[in-house]
Amino acid sequence: MKVVILGAGESGVGAAMLAKKLGYKVFVSEGRRVHEKFRKELIDNEIEFESGIHSFGIIVHADLVVKSPGIPNSSPVVRFCRRARMEIIPEIEFAHRNCSGKVVGITGSNGKTTTTALTAHIMREADLDAREGGNIGVSFSRLLTGEPAKFYVIELSSFQLEDIVEFHPEVAILLNITPDHLDRYQGRMKKYVDAKFKILKNQNGDDHLICFRGDQNIDQRLRSIEYPGKIIEVPNDLHIDEWIRINDSLKIDYSQCDLKGPHNMINAFCALQAAVLMGANKGKLQKGLNSFKNFPHRMEKAGLVDGVEYINDSKATNVDATFNALKSMKRPTVWIAGGTDKGNDYSAILEVVREKVKALVCLGLDNQKIKSAFQDLGIPILETNQMRTAVQRASEKASRGDAVLL
Repeated sequence: MKVVILGAGESGVGAAMLAKKLGYKVFVSEGRRVHEKFRKELIDNEIEFESGIHSFGIIVHADLVVKSPGIPNSSPVVRFCRRARMEIIPEIEFAHRNCSGKVVGITGSNGKTTTTALTAHIMREADLDAREGGNIGVSFSRLLTGEPAKFYVIELSSFQLEDIVEFHPEVAILLNITPDHLDRYQGRMKKYVDAKFKILKNQNGDDHLICFRGDQNIDQRLRSIEYPGKIIEVPNDLHIDEWIRINDSLKIDYSQCDLKGPHNMINAFCALQAAVLMGANKGKLQKGLNSFKNFPHRMEKAGLVDGVEYINDSKATNVDATFNALKSMKRPTVWIAGGTDKGNDYSAILEVVREKVKALVCLGLDNQKIKSAFQDLGIPILETNQMRTAVQRASEKASRGDAVLL
């Protein structure tokens, strides 16, 4: 069987390694320059590849084409494959076809990396053989090149879910859906919601959905479909105290863990429920939650200098994640913000910025949209395109007892 992999990043090379393990003839096609790390891996494993071009004359002879999530359906190479009526599937689909373990699939605009890592950690601490991967950094396909596990906890982006065929998680977690990546979806929120809800496409009556119906997009879509499985909803009174109630007889103390903020309490609820559904030792759930250490750049305390707390939340790359970060701040905050605009609507965070932010430092090449959004708040707005300068200016605006949030 001849398999062509489109894309030579983590997903593509992971799929190539899995295809080689399965005994297929593999060719990797990358339209851009292949990163040196992946180039070396392909060469060391004697996998043929091309860099900077998609050779349609080679691709057309494949029995199966596996597409990396970063390649949109509008790309010439994908359109060519479809015109040629070739079978083309996403990397997640290819991995799932060759997976014998049960899957927890996790998606959402924000919090999915934390929830994926937390779910897998709790499951391992509670006596389950679980591994995490997907959008979290190690592709699902690469996980399957090692020793098999009984459970796989997979982070899923909308890009990964767009074109699934039979991908089927026994437990799906849908955290939230807020505007993000709208540049990929022609500015249409419905298309983005459609992609996220693909996680439910192949679930049946034995499966579970864990979700936060306080999210308007999730609630509206669930009202319009007939979900065949069982739904576990984040309770409306989750934040009434520091206890996460799994059921009537089991509750976990959230105050003992390192995660902070109401959004992370929702993440923890979902992770704990998924672990229980997969058969975790309930007596070890608290230990799993308490021992979890979050990834860098997610409300990470970077230091305390002259009484000013510096927090790195640079993984907050959309409006909803920024709202959660600002809402969690207990000190007057100097906010460093910027980056590439993805069709963001900053009006959604206007009030929390008014409440929490004493000064704004815009960091990026084009700051006009974010400056315009907050110019009427009466707070100082500075701008730069250098990180060092941004931190320096933020520190000048911060006083003892304040915080600087990136």
